[in-house]
Amino acid sequence: MKLSEQDRQLLNRVQQDFPLHPEPFKVLSDQLGVPEQEILDRLRSLEQQNAISRFGAVFNHHRAGASTLAALAIPEHEIEEVAAFVSSFAEVNHNYQREHEFNLWFVVNATDQKGVEKVLNQISATYEYPLLDLPMVKGYHIDLGFPLW
Repeated sequence: MKLSEQDRQLLNRVQQDFPLHPEPFKVLSDQLGVPEQEILDRLRSLEQQNAISRFGAVFNHHRAGASTLAALAIPEHEIEEVAAFVSSFAEVNHNYQREHEFNLWFVVNATDQKGVEKVLNQISATYEYPLLDLPMVKGYHIDLGFPLW
């Protein structure tokens, strides 16, 4: 997909230092000289076109609650069904398939560890496939923003 210069400027601006303000898109509008509604429409359009996969906040989960990385070993013919079920939990923010014995990976976020365990237990009770629970031991900040020229 070819991005317009305006789209590149917008994406460069929202990747880092997003305005912490009651009206962040108004702040962006003032900074970029683009109407606020146009910014919202462009971000929505870029998401719908799969130019961006997600637009949203990233939180330090240890300060906001509890989380874990988990994986299931699913027979290939059931991967879509199980992935849909896993994604049905509000506590699961994404899942993805990998080429590995444990082929469905997902992150569970909850207000506390009991909430994380409840989701994992419900998944395990519904699908009796091997499950890995891989809570983070040490966090590292990886800046995934990159300039779009």
